[in-house]
Amino acid sequence: MSLPSRPWTRIGILGMAGHLGYELAAGVGVPLAPRLGVGPAVLGYAASAGAAYVAAGRLRSPRGDQAFAAANGLFLAAVLGHYTSWPRTTRRGLPWLEECEGMRGPVMGPYNLLLQVSGVAAVAGLVETRRRWRWGAAACAVALPALRWATPREYAGLVQQAQGRPRWWNRRLAALA
Repeated sequence: MSLPSRPWTRIGILGMAGHLGYELAAGVGVPLAPRLGVGPAVLGYAASAGAAYVAAGRLRSPRGDQAFAAANGLFLAAVLGHYTSWPRTTRRGLPWLEECEGMRGPVMGPYNLLLQVSGVAAVAGLVETRRRWRWGAAACAVALPALRWATPREYAGLVQQAQGRPRWWNRRLAALA
């Protein structure tokens, strides 16, 4: 028996793509840009998000639920990693980043909203994968400490790259020198 598509997982995919796109537009680059270059990093993220979005809209199967539960766990780990790695406060009972990856001030409002929508979508996506949610919980449990370890190193690499080779996509980080 086939089940309907995964709307929450698709919202989570869009949220994570929006999160990375917002970072790029804000001038703080994207993860893996110091190693791959901004073009290949953006292309890789865009292609994988597009493929995942299409696949999540197809009919459901238990095997697919397992993979999308793991993806939702990774999305949740990314959101939790941000809120546990950068200075934050609370607004209306929700966590609120004050600065993150070189961003501060007015650009933080939309960024926080993107992260919060992504977090809600990831949790709802775990529910939508039914009995396979444990795969997502395991993915989150493994990815969160890895992201918390890698994020400062990736950020330092982005700042170093921006200072050595300032471009439009890393302009905010280049200004940190």
